[in-house]
Amino acid sequence: MLIVGAKGFAKEILEILHQKNQTQNLAFYDDVHINGPDRLFDKFEILKNEGAVLEHFLKCGREYTLGIGKPILRKKLFDKFSLLKGTLTSTISNNADIGSFNVTIAEGANILSGVKISNEVKIGKAVIIYYNSILTHDNEIGDFVEISPSVSILGNVQIGSYSHIGSNATILPNLTIGCNVTIGAGAVVTKNIPDNSLVVGVPGKIIKELPPIA
Repeated sequence: MLIVGAKGFAKEILEILHQKNQTQNLAFYDDVHINGPDRLFDKFEILKNEGAVLEHFLKCGREYTLGIGKPILRKKLFDKFSLLKGTLTSTISNNADIGSFNVTIAEGANILSGVKISNEVKIGKAVIIYYNSILTHDNEIGDFVEISPSVSILGNVQIGSYSHIGSNATILPNLTIGCNVTIGAGAVVTKNIPDNSLVVGVPGKIIKELPPIA
């Protein structure tokens, strides 16, 4: 496995793989801090260019996961590693509680410890769901969405791609959240939110229109 990134969120994914005893042939990728250390925790190799990635894929298989947050950046890295013929792979903690009926998790999801996902839930490509977040029944989460710690998303909610839900936010039932929406930490969303919106407060209010995704 290759984890794209070697800083904060990559270390969260490392713990998932460590607990699953899946760290054999594990490497990280960081082409930004090229003068940084060559190994993470003095153990795991940090690859610093595409040539090293291709060599790793040839020797160890083409599975990779995105160890960097921020929805748009994750999409750009997905595009880059697709060109390198990588296979986007999910990492799901053993301590996540996932429903038994009609739960669909697309490739590249990163689901951390303490997450609760109920039945009839659809999770899109390369979604992050951080510690202790709750997704109840009949929710649909778009691609490249980032859900921060301790978020509550109640039933029959749709969240568009590239959105970010801040820590401890709550989204009430039967709502539609558009694409490229940022919901601030602690917000309580009580109504539908259009695309390209920044929402804060209790109840949540739109305070800014965000630039559309190019």
